Amino acid sequence: MTQSTPSPSSSHALPSPAQFDQALVLLRHPPPAHGSLWAGLMETLQLSEAVLAAVLSDWHGIAVIDDAQWPKVTLWDKTSGPVMPSTSTTVMGLTLEGRRLLFSEDPWSAEATQALSRSPQSQLALARPGQWAQLAQQLQATPPGGASSAADADAEASTVVQFVDDAVIHAYRDGASDIHFETNRLGVGIKYRLDGVMAAGERLNDPQRAEEVISRIKVMAQLDITERRRPQDGRIHWSRSGHDSIDLRVSIMPSIFGEDAVLRLLDKAQLRQSQQSISLDVLGFDAVLAGTIRALASRPHGMLLITGPTGSGKTTTVYAALSEVNDGLEKIVTIEDPVEYELPGVLQIPVNEQKGLTFATGLRSILRHDPDKILVGEIRDSETAEIAVQSSLTGHLVFTTVHANSLFDVLGRFQHFGIEPFALASALNGVVVQRLMRKLCPHCTGWRAPTPVEKDKLVALEIGVPAQLPVAQGCEQCRHTGYRGRFVVAEVHELSDAVRDLIVRRTSMSELKGVMYREPSSRLVAQAVAKVEQGSTTLEEVIRVVGLV
Repeated sequence: MTQSTPSPSSSHALPSPAQFDQALVLLRHPPPAHGSLWAGLMETLQLSEAVLAAVLSDWHGIAVIDDAQWPKVTLWDKTSGPVMPSTSTTVMGLTLEGRRLLFSEDPWSAEATQALSRSPQSQLALARPGQWAQLAQQLQATPPGGASSAADADAEASTVVQFVDDAVIHAYRDGASDIHFETNRLGVGIKYRLDGVMAAGERLNDPQRAEEVISRIKVMAQLDITERRRPQDGRIHWSRSGHDSIDLRVSIMPSIFGEDAVLRLLDKAQLRQSQQSISLDVLGFDAVLAGTIRALASRPHGMLLITGPTGSGKTTTVYAALSEVNDGLEKIVTIEDPVEYELPGVLQIPVNEQKGLTFATGLRSILRHDPDKILVGEIRDSETAEIAVQSSLTGHLVFTTVHANSLFDVLGRFQHFGIEPFALASALNGVVVQRLMRKLCPHCTGWRAPTPVEKDKLVALEIGVPAQLPVAQGCEQCRHTGYRGRFVVAEVHELSDAVRDLIVRRTSMSELKGVMYREPSSRLVAQAVAKVEQGSTTLEEVIRVVGLV
């Protein structure tokens, strides 16, 4: 939360956040009652009522109800315990001028935090002396019929909670990689990323509920629900009875209509449950290419680099390659952001930038842990790149990924990171450039003849023109998309001495391409078109993912 400094209205200096928190810890034990926490903070910190209220709001997001506003307060929910405040009731739901408040003698208590998680659209409020007793008198005068608003509030809260939970269950069941909660002036809608493309889901047409949906996600991810103008990132461990536990990576982004949220599903148990069968072959790699990757992954030292755009399956490939060489005879350490799959017998370290554990600092520490093989989840900066290269040159085998579109883009990225060409050429064993393409549904595939334009493009690329091209028609089995599932296409480059010489000499792109692509069939686009000829996918999908270039 952004901390702004209230303007003091007394002659006393404003306490620092650390001094405020220290006073708070002392005053909360034993648990406060009858407004003693408010009174204790005023006395201990020597603050006026106005300044203390401003500090509570700006530093902790805690509201204070002024005595002049008290007649406007109404009860909306029995958040904890019976309707009447008693020794077991520590939080009450109030409404004040359209705001929903969770009123408590100690808004930092576990009960108050739990109440906020059940009603994320609300704000915590601190009781001042006498206000809790006033609330008790007001409740005694409340007729039995007044409880209907509580039922309405419970129904609204359960609708929001169920909407989010249903989205997670739906995404997990259908194999979606991401859930997008998109807000607009009408409410919030869900889109699922299925097989790499967006598919529309459920909607909640109510702007107020849309805000509550995002607040619910924030509470689950332990993010700041009062911050609505800055991006936030977090994690959710989702667990419900009758369903598998799911780990979610959360991104919150402000928009013109409020905020949008994207949840990435991380099925950590996927490889663990399939460790006997998961392999490069299962992922769909051509037998020759899979053999080359295995050879690169079995070398005693050097670097194996997997590259491709976001969502191209790089992490899954690097895990599969690592799993195949994980025979228990060598020490394997990984550093990832986040840990996406669990590998048996492997030390896996999650990046935590807030605590100072970055890829670079973690990798530097890993080297003192006596590893044989190292997995660096992604090379993002020059420091990580330099340590990874040095590690591969000093007897370690490094598996890593880089966001780039081709082998030549990879070389450019490392040059941008300031890595000397000689060091990179010496360290790099091989590069895998890959994409994920949608697989045709076997129940509704049709065929057609290629058009003259398509023939010309394929001939220009020195690729054979298939006599017939498959068509994605759509049926019930594939949600009327024509596709079901995905497979990988890749080009694998094992660096030869001739290529290393060209890298060291900083040769031109055209000369490097001439050496790397002596066999036109080795190019990524040629591999993809070969899958079209086999009936695995369509030319339209090749153009969408790879491009006819």
